[in-house]
Amino acid sequence: MTRREIRDSAFKLVFEQLLRDDDINELYEIAEEIDEITVNDEVKKIVEGTLEHAEELDGIISKYSKSRSISRISKLNLAILRIAMYESIYDDNTPMNAAISEAIKLSMMYTYQEDTAFINGVLGAFSRDSQKEDKENA
Repeated sequence: MTRREIRDSAFKLVFEQLLRDDDINELYEIAEEIDEITVNDEVKKIVEGTLEHAEELDGIISKYSKSRSISRISKLNLAILRIAMYESIYDDNTPMNAAISEAIKLSMMYTYQEDTAFINGVLGAFSRDSQKEDKENA
């Protein structure tokens, strides 16, 4: 599985969990039964990490979302943003630029054009602040 396919499967599971609020293990079982979403250890790592840190990630998203509160962000966009933020902060193997680029690609596949611009704006502002902090701490 490519990294993009892993991220796509993780996105679908995180999105489904936002819609249904079911236990993630139940969603894994359903995904395996219908055989449309691959569930492996790499997918689970992203999904479980994103869900574990959802509250913190939502706080960061809120900070950078100037035009919409968390409750007004579509569940599709929220799932994409959470995964990108999770990978940027917690996945040492994924550079921030790659996480943002992949989030934009997911957005282009699953959301409207204006949503892609919104996601790009939130993640771009987050990235600029993170780079500024890195320079200050160096």
